[in-house]
Amino acid sequence: MNVQVSISANYAIVSVDGRVDTTNASELEKTILGVIEGGGTKIILDCSGLNYISSSGLRVFLVIQKKLMVLKGQFRLCSLQPGIKEIFDISGFSTIFSLFADKEAAMIEK
Repeated sequence: MNVQVSISANYAIVSVDGRVDTTNASELEKTILGVIEGGGTKIILDCSGLNYISSSGLRVFLVIQKKLMVLKGQFRLCSLQPGIKEIFDISGFSTIFSLFADKEAAMIEK
């Protein structure tokens, strides 16, 4: 797994590549919590390079979503691969998270 953080005008964009599973989910969580602790309350998670997610990874997404809800922030996911999107649909996560086709769509304020 590779995680990169960049800052746009209004959002912190966290890009994740590879697999998120029990061996590295805590690393992803630590990175995103660091963004939040640094004052970032509007986060876009770019999943274009994410090719596998385990239940441990899904838990991290839920933890971040809940934390940002308390802070009245935003957590948006974009560019989910078809297999990942299917996992979100089957698990009901598609109704919990704000999903967007790409980063550009996720950056449009609503």
